[in-house]
Amino acid sequence: MVVAGKMMMYVPINASGAVLHDIVTNRPNDIASMLPDKVHSCELVEGQWGQVGSVICWNFTYDGKREVIKQQIEEVNMENHKIVFNVLEARLVDNIYKSFKIIFHVEPKSDGKLAAVTFEFEKVNPRMPYPTAFMDYLCDVFKSVDECNTNK
Repeated sequence: MVVAGKMMMYVPINASGAVLHDIVTNRPNDIASMLPDKVHSCELVEGQWGQVGSVICWNFTYDGKREVIKQQIEEVNMENHKIVFNVLEARLVDNIYKSFKIIFHVEPKSDGKLAAVTFEFEKVNPRMPYPTAFMDYLCDVFKSVDECNTNK
């Protein structure tokens, strides 16, 4: 039995959607400079920054442990400030999820903007947990990146 899931959280932001999208898409290695206690590095393994098919490797601390996620850019939509990452390798998802995507985009709101973080995944079996703590972590990262870039 396939158990597919989708989770989404919104983070109110003050920075321009274009600025945040540019950082996540074209300069994700800058996040390590902004948040060295959370993100240690982001390296381009294959391709070019911001290009579909490129592979990126993140080194970060999550739940007190050093973690690594290797992702491939699946989609980039500049107009909607959207990027889709397909997780290729990560201890956080191995043996729990058959597939795992992370989607980031910015949506307008009547009194500002929202950064939307979406997980799309397929569980190995129905008893496997939902990635709520990891979602909280990523939303916290995006909130911190927003705070570092509010006046840009």
